Amino acid sequence: MATPAGVDEQELLQPRSSSSSEEEEVMEQQRGNIKEPLLEHSTIDLRRHAANTTSQVASVGSNLCPIESLDYELIENDVLNQDWRSRGRAAILQYVFLKWTFCLFIGILAGAVGFFNNLAVENIAGRKFVTVSKLMLANKHWTAFWVFAGSNLALLTFATAITAFVSTAAGGSGIPEVKAYLNGVDAPDIFSLRTLVVKIVGTIAAVSSSLHVGKADPMVHIGACIGAMVGQGGSRKYRMTCRWLRYFKNDRDRRDLVTCGAAAGVAAALRAPVGGVLFALESLSSWWRSALIWRAFFTTAVVAVTLRALTDICGRGNCWLYGKGGLITYDVTADTVAYRLADLPPVILLGVIGGVLGSLYNVLMVKVLHVCSLVNERGRAHRLLLAAAVSICISCCLFGLPWLAPCRPCSNKDCSTIDHPGGFENFQCPPEHYNDLASLFFNTNDDTIRKLYGRGTNDDFQKSSIMVTFGASYVLGILSYGVVAAPFGLFVPIMLTGASYGRLVGMAMGSDANLDHGLFAVLGSASFLGGTMRMTVSVCVIMLELTNDLLLLPLVMLVLLISKTVADAFNPNIYDLILRLKGLPYIEDHAEPYMRQLTVSDVVAGPLRTFNGVEKVGNVVHILKTTGHHAFPVIDEPPFSSSPVLYGLILRAHLLSLLKKKRFLLTRSVAGSDAAGQFGADELGKRGSGKHDRVEDVEVSAEEMEMFVDLHPFTNSSPYTVVETMSLAKALILFREMGLRHLLIVPKSSSRAPVVGILTRHDFMAEHIFGLHPFLRKSRWKRLRFQRSTLRRLCRTCLMWASS
Repeated sequence: MATPAGVDEQELLQPRSSSSSEEEEVMEQQRGNIKEPLLEHSTIDLRRHAANTTSQVASVGSNLCPIESLDYELIENDVLNQDWRSRGRAAILQYVFLKWTFCLFIGILAGAVGFFNNLAVENIAGRKFVTVSKLMLANKHWTAFWVFAGSNLALLTFATAITAFVSTAAGGSGIPEVKAYLNGVDAPDIFSLRTLVVKIVGTIAAVSSSLHVGKADPMVHIGACIGAMVGQGGSRKYRMTCRWLRYFKNDRDRRDLVTCGAAAGVAAALRAPVGGVLFALESLSSWWRSALIWRAFFTTAVVAVTLRALTDICGRGNCWLYGKGGLITYDVTADTVAYRLADLPPVILLGVIGGVLGSLYNVLMVKVLHVCSLVNERGRAHRLLLAAAVSICISCCLFGLPWLAPCRPCSNKDCSTIDHPGGFENFQCPPEHYNDLASLFFNTNDDTIRKLYGRGTNDDFQKSSIMVTFGASYVLGILSYGVVAAPFGLFVPIMLTGASYGRLVGMAMGSDANLDHGLFAVLGSASFLGGTMRMTVSVCVIMLELTNDLLLLPLVMLVLLISKTVADAFNPNIYDLILRLKGLPYIEDHAEPYMRQLTVSDVVAGPLRTFNGVEKVGNVVHILKTTGHHAFPVIDEPPFSSSPVLYGLILRAHLLSLLKKKRFLLTRSVAGSDAAGQFGADELGKRGSGKHDRVEDVEVSAEEMEMFVDLHPFTNSSPYTVVETMSLAKALILFREMGLRHLLIVPKSSSRAPVVGILTRHDFMAEHIFGLHPFLRKSRWKRLRFQRSTLRRLCRTCLMWASS
């Protein structure tokens, strides 16, 4: 349903059922109380009087939190217009210079954090694997198991504990929250300093705990945190209130910096600067322009230079177990990659398998997340118990399964893992032999992927070991991510799972395929990424940057297109599914056909709260205290105009700033021309994410309550408006493309009240619309996807075909 007063936040934040008659009676009484005659403000009764009962909360990390929307619209009022007119050429140059300086700063910090994360994981996990290898060589098998399982349990428990007790917003990958923020959704603490610290430390501990997770996704959130903190526009608490920084006290500039930070995070995690820009463009950002691409590209270039400088230092042997690294993580360069027409069928098969397995992966992941969220809702103790149970289960699997694999002679392979993690593991085998399954399990995910991608390694692994690796990585990846209370990501585990079944397909083809098994592993990773995340261009470039093999481009493009097409027939991508599971009100880039059957007036609700151009202070305070609305239409009535006319829209934050300043009038008259000059633009600037002024903090005396305040200088006199007969589908496109928070609805006839209602983000949500118009459920647009009955028939057909 639509939000009363057309705002996206209201005072009732908890979910309520719209079918309860008792609740409707209570709401009617509340409306009656608001319409007290002593208040001199306008109340417009609309056709529909049901309040928007949809929940205004979403899951942020492991907790339910109230959510709000962001003001991406450019506010035009007298105060801000005067500030812009007063700026000279020097101020404009300062503004542009600061933007590039902030991008430079973001790139350096993101590159340094990415390097530090990789260094910490390699050393912590490497020390663990070296200790276990020494114990295994000494035939102390049980001691090795307890060291392995105990260290994993301690690391994961620590990561879960700091997330649960310090910042729950740091849990999970963070990509859904970043994607929602760039779409216009603001949630508390997602970009705070403590979230950043917990994200860094928790990711290192969780990835080092042998959990089947990665550090790439959290780096996107970390980069976004850095961008958001840089764009806070200064801090009064820490006395960082430089005049230059006030230019960035708005959501528009912060959105650009967060976008650059997210791109830098991808570049730092995957050593893919161009892929980072494309990832932010294709998967994260809802609004883009050429200038932003240029700044994001500059930021990721700074990340690449920073990483190169830091890895060169480690190349001299100053970082212990940390490898030489560099921008090319999995170097599989070849002078030629010869493939024939006969090699295309297995590549196409890889794409189909990736699409089917990817869509199934998404379904199972959502179900596990839903079950684990029920456990996490019981409290911190249950989150720690869940993490401990998952850690013990995974440790038993990783340590127990290699005992099933036979030993193989080392021949020309480096079987010495002492003080050199990343090689082939001896495990329980005699000297000069190695356990291929243990070599895949007892390494970091990066080292395992490097082994699977390796050229000329067709005889290094048995088919049974690759099958076990695929099954374990597929299942353990889903199980690992279910521990949503700790920070980690999906990208690298999905690459590993895809690489294992890609190599398996190459083994199955045998001599019939001209491609190396390592190339099949690369294509398998691409197909599984396309099947789960549904990204094409960015994944294609990232894979090429990771492997340094441009000759693979045609095959990677083909397998990505096929896997995405197949997977789209079943369900959306994994990040969209997690967005829905969290309850974040994300606006898609398309309007569903049932929206064309409705006009904007069909979803508005009342009563609408408005202010006069010159309003009584007591009325302003009362409405701010009794509602949670974040914007109010300002209507001029006689004697300030010949007839009621919409002057504009004023924000709640600006009203609070006006009340704090206490520039009140004794009579109901328009303030002088110098009223706007009494305020600075920084006083009307938007505070950081999740920070808001409260009306309870404003002290107004009884005498001041009887005074008046002129709202004209602080009102946005050019808000976006639509006529009441516009289709809801057309309004949605305008709302998303312009990054709006409020969209005013004006009547078609001039004889009616000057404003009909206000559309906000929640008014475009499907559950709101279906609550008002249940008959539309049957006509809801859906993509061409297979239903469960179709899937069952398809599975039965495949089984019958395989058995025959």
